[in-house]
Amino acid sequence: MKSIVTRKYLIPFALVASLFFCWGFAHSILDVLNKHFQNMLEISKTRSALVQAMVYGGYFIMAIPAGVIIRKWGYKAGVITGLILYGIGALLFVPGERMMSFEFFLLCLFIIGCGLTCLETAANPYVTVLGEPDTAASRLNLAQSLNGLGWIVGPLVGGLIIFGDSGSVALPYAVIGIAVLVIAVLFSHMQLPEIVDTSTSEKAGLDKLSKSAPYLLGLVALFAYVAAQTGVNSFFINYVTEVSSTITNQHAALMLSFGGMGFFLVGRLLGTWLMNYLSATRLLLICAVGAMICMIGVICGGTVGLISLVVTYLFESIMFPTIFALALQGLSTSATKRGSSYLIMTIVGGAIAPMLMGCIGENNMAIGFIIPLVCYLVVATYAKKIKKTYE
Repeated sequence: MKSIVTRKYLIPFALVASLFFCWGFAHSILDVLNKHFQNMLEISKTRSALVQAMVYGGYFIMAIPAGVIIRKWGYKAGVITGLILYGIGALLFVPGERMMSFEFFLLCLFIIGCGLTCLETAANPYVTVLGEPDTAASRLNLAQSLNGLGWIVGPLVGGLIIFGDSGSVALPYAVIGIAVLVIAVLFSHMQLPEIVDTSTSEKAGLDKLSKSAPYLLGLVALFAYVAAQTGVNSFFINYVTEVSSTITNQHAALMLSFGGMGFFLVGRLLGTWLMNYLSATRLLLICAVGAMICMIGVICGGTVGLISLVVTYLFESIMFPTIFALALQGLSTSATKRGSSYLIMTIVGGAIAPMLMGCIGENNMAIGFIIPLVCYLVVATYAKKIKKTYE
C-alpha cells in the first residue's frame, strides 16, 4: 500500500489541510442563514437562494484573479489573500446585524466568497502535488475530511446560535472572522515549499489542458456536482420542516449537522480508505448512482424521503475531491495552477441550482430536488466515460 503523504511533505500537508475546515464551516452555515432570512426578513425561497448565489458567484468572478496571484506569487500568497478577504467579509456581519439589510448581508457573503475562492484555488491543487500523482485523489479526500468536519460544525453553531434564544447572526461570523485573520498572520510567518515546474512553458500547459478529455469533462462534472450539493444543502431545512410539521428549524439544523454532515464526514474518511482497493473512477460511479437513487426517494417524500436525504451526504462526500483530482491528474505544475482556476470557476453551479430549486419548489420543496437528480446523472456519466482512461 502506497503512502498517501510522504514524510517530506507531511507538515505542509497538515498546515494546508487545516484550511479545509475553514471553508467547510463557511459553506455549511449558509444553509442555516437561508432559512433564517426567510423567517426574519419574510422573503421567498427563490430570493433567499441569493445567499448561496452571492457566495458561489464570487467563485466565478474571483477564480481567474486568484489563479493569477498563485502563478505570480505562489500558493502561500493565494492562501493569505483568501484568509484576509474571508475575515473582512465575516467581520462585516457585525454592523450588518444592526442594519438588518438583506442586500448588505449579500455584500458580506460575496466578499467571503471571493476569499474562499483564493483559498480553494490554492489549497486544492497544492494538496494534489504534495506526493505521488497516483495517490492525489486519496490525498485530497483525506484533506477534505477536515472540510467535512467544518460542514458539521457550521449548521451546529448556526442552529444553536442563529435559531437559538439570542438569534444572533453576527456572533458566529465575528468569531470565525477573528480566527481566520489570526491564521492569516500565522501563515505569513510560515515557510511552505513552493512546487516549481521548469519543464513546461505556460503556453504548453494551456495546450495540455485543452487536449485533456478528463479535464474538459471534469469542468462539466464539477459544475454539476457543486450545483447538486449546494441545492441539497440550501433546502435541507425547508424540506425536513415541510415533510414533518413536528420538526422545528433548530432541530432540522441539528439534523443537518449530525445526520447529513456526519454522513458526509464518514463518507470522506471511508472513501479515502476504499480507494486503496477500488479505483477513483469506479468509486465515483458507484457514489453517483447511489446519490441518484437517494434523490428519487427524496422526491417521493415521507419517511423514505427524510432517510434518503440524509443518506445522500454519504454518497456525495467523495465527489468534489475525486473529480478535482481526476481532472488534474497527469498535468504539469503550470497546467495544474491554471487548470485549478477554471475548475474553481465551475463552483458557480452552486449559485444557479438553489435559484432553480427555490423557483420550482416554492410550494412543494420535494419537486425542486429534480435538479440535483439530473446533476448526479451528469457526474455518473463523467465517471463512466473516463473510467477506461485511468484503469
